[in-house]
Amino acid sequence: MPTQDTTRRLPPQSISQDITSLHGFQTINTYETTRADASAANLQQAYQTMLSFQQVEIEKLTLYRAAADAARLAEWEFHNAVLAMKEVVRGQYGSDSDQAQAVGLKKKSERKRSNRKKSVAAAS
Repeated sequence: MPTQDTTRRLPPQSISQDITSLHGFQTINTYETTRADASAANLQQAYQTMLSFQQVEIEKLTLYRAAADAARLAEWEFHNAVLAMKEVVRGQYGSDSDQAQAVGLKKKSERKRSNRKKSVAAAS
């Protein structure tokens, strides 16, 4: 039997089939084994452990998503506040002021003017 790679998740279909097998196993009344890892008590304990860790994972994922949403909204609020501050600076000091340049705006006098192309008269 090849070595199992326990660093990857099992496909949900495999887990579903395993749960179906466990439910089918619970209908067998005469099952007995000397293998501790295949005992009915061990199977039930492993199943309950899996369910509890899945629940913890889902709870933490929910908390992570809520924290990510809150951080995203806070980033947008900060961005919009900075944009509003830049508008106020431009309005209060002018778009060609040193204050406008200090907050990251380009001075109006330093903007590159567009080059007008000379129109070539079409030979008629």
